[in-house]
Amino acid sequence: MPKKSVREMTRLERMRHSLSSRIFRFVLLGSVLLGIVCLVIGLSLYTVAVARQDISTAFNLSRNASAVLYRAADTEPLSREVMTRYRSLPESERSDPSSEAYKAHFSDLTEREDYKMILSLLNDYRKSSDVYDIYFAMYDSKSDAMIYIADPDPNDPYEPGAWESVEHKGVKKFLEWDGTGMLYDIGKPEKYGWMCTSGVPVRGRSGEVTGFILADITLDNVVSGMWRFVLQYTVGLLLVVALFGFLMMRHMKNTVVKPINDITEASQNYAADKKAGVQNTQHFASLDIRTGDEIENLALTVKDMENDLQDYEKNLTKITAEKQRINTELTLANKIQADMLPNIFPAFPDRKEFDIFASMIPAKEVGGDFYDFFFVDQDHLAMVIADVSGKGIPAAMFMVMTKGIIETQSMSGNSPAQILTDVNKMICAKNQEKMFVTVWLGILDLRSGELIAANAGHEYPIIKNPDSDFEVLKDKEDRF
Repeated sequence: MPKKSVREMTRLERMRHSLSSRIFRFVLLGSVLLGIVCLVIGLSLYTVAVARQDISTAFNLSRNASAVLYRAADTEPLSREVMTRYRSLPESERSDPSSEAYKAHFSDLTEREDYKMILSLLNDYRKSSDVYDIYFAMYDSKSDAMIYIADPDPNDPYEPGAWESVEHKGVKKFLEWDGTGMLYDIGKPEKYGWMCTSGVPVRGRSGEVTGFILADITLDNVVSGMWRFVLQYTVGLLLVVALFGFLMMRHMKNTVVKPINDITEASQNYAADKKAGVQNTQHFASLDIRTGDEIENLALTVKDMENDLQDYEKNLTKITAEKQRINTELTLANKIQADMLPNIFPAFPDRKEFDIFASMIPAKEVGGDFYDFFFVDQDHLAMVIADVSGKGIPAAMFMVMTKGIIETQSMSGNSPAQILTDVNKMICAKNQEKMFVTVWLGILDLRSGELIAANAGHEYPIIKNPDSDFEVLKDKEDRF
């Protein structure tokens, strides 16, 4: 898929990258590959069947001719004479079987009666069959040659003593045949092309092999039959592939592509409506997809998702409104809390012997941290720094209560330690939630400058001296 959104793609690009196009290519490629495999298998079976049929025909013809020849004529004298003369010749003389000098060694054998009888019998078989040629010959393992004894071929006859070279494995196959199966050898001589030679041995009166009745069949009909088979199969394959591809594509389009496109269209319409602020949509609920598989499950899932999202949006609207209301109330509570603390400065403009300033930034809108300062009498200034456990509204409420109690108890004139002791008792009396507050309380004598303080678990204050750095002010006594 190109790196574009669906809206950015052209119609041609959407078609080229569509699921329909991919399914068609997949079906086409799969069908062609399957057809090629079937073609190879079928062609192999066809070739083997036709070849075996031709080989069987030639072998049976040779076997019948051998049986008749065995009863009608004695082949042993002629065969032995031909082989004796062939083997007696030096290699230089028999190297060219087509020379007149070589033929002269065997020319008189054509006048023999047994030769004429064998030739006549083989000629009758040749005329009554479809084999290329049927003849009587013998193999010589030393020279790897097949020596003709009688050949009735009217077009290109081989006279007695003529020979042809044969591969050693072919000579060995015929001479060592054990009588099981069909005896044949396939080769490709330059003169004849692909040829199959099949035959059976002919035995003399002593039982010794005197030669072979051999039948040659050309494999041209097998090759031509293969091409016809390939042509017919290819035409049939194209028709089947086209029909199968059309039916498969139609089926996939109805069961896969169209449902997916419907879900996609519903998704786009859903997104457009949400962007426009339309509520209570039914895009997925209106889909009628009944494929009975994962696609139908997907349609049902997105339908449930649409309903769940609508419920979620309704709840979110309520929650947002409630949160807005709470934020408004917290903002007001923050302002109220800030107004409860001293926030007008200078705090005591008519007192020139001292100045005081304080500020607080809560961690949340409202919290439990607070400070306070007030006059106990004309000469004593109380200062409070405190922190209630927890945050939020509960801590703020606890802070208001604690601030009021501390201020009230400070007017008693007791020491800071006693004041905090009394405050602690009052807080603990009605504190089922086990909340607590840490407090630092100091009372400054404005006449002498003496500060008496008590610390109830709070951090020590830090003092900045005029001529030195900041330092932590640790109480000598009255620390709880």
